[in-house]
Amino acid sequence: MVVTRFAPSPTGLLHRGHALSALTGWRLAKANGGRFLVRIEDIDTARCRPEFEAAIFDDLAWLGIDWETPVWRQSERGAAYAAALDRLKALGVVYACRCTRADIAAAVAAPHGAAGPVYPGTCRGRGLGGGGGAEGLAWRIDVAKALALTGPLDWHDAAAGRVVATPALQGDFVVARRDLGTAYALAVVVDDAAQGVTDVVRGVDLFDATHGQRLLQALLHLSTPRYHHHPLVLGPDGKRLAKRDGGETLRSLRGTGVTAAAVIAGLDAAAAS
Repeated sequence: MVVTRFAPSPTGLLHRGHALSALTGWRLAKANGGRFLVRIEDIDTARCRPEFEAAIFDDLAWLGIDWETPVWRQSERGAAYAAALDRLKALGVVYACRCTRADIAAAVAAPHGAAGPVYPGTCRGRGLGGGGGAEGLAWRIDVAKALALTGPLDWHDAAAGRVVATPALQGDFVVARRDLGTAYALAVVVDDAAQGVTDVVRGVDLFDATHGQRLLQALLHLSTPRYHHHPLVLGPDGKRLAKRDGGETLRSLRGTGVTAAAVIAGLDAAAAS
């Protein structure tokens, strides 16, 4: 059975890019007699707001999307993430890191198109603890050591076909932060497997993140979904829509009288062009 999910973070209002992901996943599930899930990714409790979570549900209903209940929230899944991190520690493929973002930025320049600088491995091999204080701000995966255990990996994308996994492109990425207890890369693979997600629909901006997630799936013996990375929705300025920019949202469109049907028709037309 096809199982898809829409997993937003309640750190702002949804925009048309979110609508595209939600609609595509929902339609994929409906067309195959499957299940569509909504998961609230709220591990960053300092930035998440209940009013944004309520707005997510309101906007999805406005679009005509329905979903299964109860809805999972990552803030309630700490024990599962801790267990996964413990398994990675037992494999010897993670290490504590005390570098701040400023430390990393000062050590290496970010490559073009990257979300940030690739971690240079400063704390790898230092044997730092992870118990608190200055010992460890985060846990990072030793990608080279992990790949030595898993061997070659791949995954399937609906548009790109078979993709050879190259997690080394991300460097030794973070799998848990001390302040949050986990990180997106670890939480998402644990939850997708636990919920039986067979198909992940999301923007192409997360394509590269799949390489590292595939590595975690192999290490933790978790299922690997099929991936559907769709093009990003751009604003009038030609830039991708982003919550942090405070631009157009579904809520603002609704306030000007734009209908859900018009939003959906616009997204369909853009996808067909």
